[in-house]
Amino acid sequence: MSPLANSPQFDPPPARRRGRLMAGVALLALLGAGTAGLSPLIVRDVAMAETQVQSQTAQLQSTPNRLTAASFSFADVVERVRPAVVSVKVKSQPVAERMQFDEDDAMPPGGMDRFFREFGERFGRSPHGFGPPRPPHRFGQSQGSGFFITPDGYVVTNNHVVDNAVSVEVVTDDGRTLTAKVVGTDPRTDLALLKIDGDGPFPFVTLGAKTPRIGDWVVAVGNPFGLGGTVTAGIVSARGRDIGSGPYDDFVQIDAPVNRGNSGGPTFNLDGEVIGVNTAIFSPSGGSVGIAFAIPADTVRTVVASLRENGTVTRGWIGVQIQPVNTDLADSLGLAKAQGALVTEPQAGGPAAKAGIKSGDVITAVNGKPVKDARDLAKQIAAEKPGEPIKLTVVSDRKERTIELTPGKFPDEQRAQRADSEDSAGDRDIPRLGLTLAPGPGGKGVAVRDVEPDSPAATAGLRDGDLILDVNGRTVTSASDVRDALEAARKDKRRTVLVRVKTGGSSRFVALQVGQS
Repeated sequence: MSPLANSPQFDPPPARRRGRLMAGVALLALLGAGTAGLSPLIVRDVAMAETQVQSQTAQLQSTPNRLTAASFSFADVVERVRPAVVSVKVKSQPVAERMQFDEDDAMPPGGMDRFFREFGERFGRSPHGFGPPRPPHRFGQSQGSGFFITPDGYVVTNNHVVDNAVSVEVVTDDGRTLTAKVVGTDPRTDLALLKIDGDGPFPFVTLGAKTPRIGDWVVAVGNPFGLGGTVTAGIVSARGRDIGSGPYDDFVQIDAPVNRGNSGGPTFNLDGEVIGVNTAIFSPSGGSVGIAFAIPADTVRTVVASLRENGTVTRGWIGVQIQPVNTDLADSLGLAKAQGALVTEPQAGGPAAKAGIKSGDVITAVNGKPVKDARDLAKQIAAEKPGEPIKLTVVSDRKERTIELTPGKFPDEQRAQRADSEDSAGDRDIPRLGLTLAPGPGGKGVAVRDVEPDSPAATAGLRDGDLILDVNGRTVTSASDVRDALEAARKDKRRTVLVRVKTGGSSRFVALQVGQS
């Protein structure tokens, strides 16, 4: 029997429906008995309806039923892609070299050394040298997943899987163990490229060209808990997820079960194309709760191509600290909508500073392509080639202008600059905002000494230790300067003031409500 037959919305034609139609004809005939001119029209319409029902019935009976068990099987996809998925086994540098701890020193939380010291006696080992001696070198061991992307043996996995690797092996689906070398890694996207030392050709898979839709079926294949060759299925739950792991977060969220050891493994669509590389999960328990994140295929394609060619990833860099534009900030900046990336501080000597970009400017487009938010700007700039000029659309002092600059290479390291926390007398209270302020270190800025709970300052996110650099574009060095800037904003009938704040080595803008005190 067709599974449709048990559906409450299914009405098997033609007998039952014909009966209802005939009853309708009889009722209409009674209602229209006194109007001879309507009867032929009614009869003709009913006859046409009955003919249509018979036609639809014949079509249903002649169309193969697609709601079969085979329609919901992933076996065909898995059979094609599973041979290209590998388990990755990594031996990292000796623990003795990585963690030089004395027996009485504090151990890192959750580390294996801490485990053995706390529970050593329970397992027949004394924390003070009794029992079997420690081996002179203890190599770290880790496992993950990966997949072939070429027949000559290039394998994609996660950077965190092969981090600090001394040696890497991959175990293929047919049980072979092969030696691999690390071609290159990219910590910022958590991707790594390996090359197998061995004869091919190897089964491989391709990176998908289509952007997955929310709700699409996906299949994850990997090596959870070292089990190898494990397949799970689910759907695309969301796209463009920012999980706070870096400036280029743009993850595909899936609900296919992903666990430890799945890192670096692929997620496929039903065409057998890789739509993402599994890299992280959200889990209060440490196990799968149906929230996993994969690096999208387009990111993987770009990064892997650069790693294969250069061993590293070269990104464009303009030297700005940025933040998103919310509704309050947009109002303070005179923007029509909350869009673009707000420059909190250009780096001295960087391409942006040399081109005249300053704090408070909003970058709204790169080479004519709109910038949605700060994360979008970071991605667009990173995709530009260093040394090739670009054009930025910038809103500065409520006026739009175009600035041409040449991106440089992304620095390998950025030094964190921290403001000194000098104590100074002469604190001045700003009751309207709930702030207690003091002169900043070296006469630069105004230091926040106290923030009243539930005050406008607390609501905006200011906290003790912050350094206020300017208010509405005015440089401030004292509490009086802050007060004067607030009064000027009120005279201009502004609901909010824009405050640039430095916390540690980074600065940001906050919008303070000045009309609610």
